[in-house]
Amino acid sequence: MLLTGLFTFALLIVWSPTQAQQDKSNRPSPPQQVTGTVDGVNITIDYSSPGVKNRTIFGGLESFGKVWRAGANEATWIEVSDDVKINGEVLPKGKYAFFIIPRENQDWTIIFNSKWDQWGAYNYDESLDVLRVDVKPSQIKHTERLEYTIAKNGKVSMNWSTTSVPFKISAK
Repeated sequence: MLLTGLFTFALLIVWSPTQAQQDKSNRPSPPQQVTGTVDGVNITIDYSSPGVKNRTIFGGLESFGKVWRAGANEATWIEVSDDVKINGEVLPKGKYAFFIIPRENQDWTIIFNSKWDQWGAYNYDESLDVLRVDVKPSQIKHTERLEYTIAKNGKVSMNWSTTSVPFKISAK
């Protein structure tokens, strides 16, 4: 009887964390995905959506001048079904980790990195960058949860707190 009880207890300890890891919807920063089509190219952005929660985001929670995962939890990733241009620069068809370097009072850098399947930016490797593009952030009305949008005209934006980071995707 004692052996059966210990076995059941051990099974619960092993099983519970595994199940919790599989159900990402219960995370404080829930998973989100946005899709769109621009010039016949399918675009998917997969990210986790943290909340502002009365925090200073850029220059606070997310430091200026440091690579940021552009979301929470796993690195945000973007997939394009064909070669595209990002603000006029070529990005080959594929799936990429998407990072941002926020900067104070200057352009921000968006990064498309070939190691798309990683946790955060902790193991970010600059040598795996496929494309870096500088973009101008803009001020927007407060957005509590981080969100990405893909407009039919090719404008893609990361919006969070009072900041929008837009860039343009077009067919190559």
